[in-house]
Amino acid sequence: MKIGIGNDHVAVEMKKEITEYLESMGHEVINYGTDCTDRCDYPIYGEKVANAVVSGEVDRGILICGTGVGISLSANKVRGIRAVVCSEPYSARLSRQHNNTNILAFGARVIGIELAKMIVDEWIKAEFEGERHQVRIDMLKDIEDKQYEK
Repeated sequence: MKIGIGNDHVAVEMKKEITEYLESMGHEVINYGTDCTDRCDYPIYGEKVANAVVSGEVDRGILICGTGVGISLSANKVRGIRAVVCSEPYSARLSRQHNNTNILAFGARVIGIELAKMIVDEWIKAEFEGERHQVRIDMLKDIEDKQYEK
């Protein structure tokens, strides 16, 4: 799988470790984040990864900032993105199975690297179950479409 990864200045080290972890599992990782610890703005990187996902440049995305919240909010502004912030593996798995999330976000100031790896594992391995869940995904798309019609 090809995975886009993005981060702000807070998450440089965690991004490096998650990238190495994903590559050790055989995934190709494309870096859209900063490699510098100088203060920067997370929306830039959330949008870059989100655009890469919707364009098909990458299959899925992972975003990391201090809490995961801000960077996921920026990604969710891009049409077609369903980004989720997770601080534990169960929600990560269910977000894929039920919501077909295409971006995972978490906070470098919230969780440690080993927990981050567990969350990534569950999210990567989980598959969308479709059926009754597809109805809700379609409803989300309808909401999104209404916003763009204005």
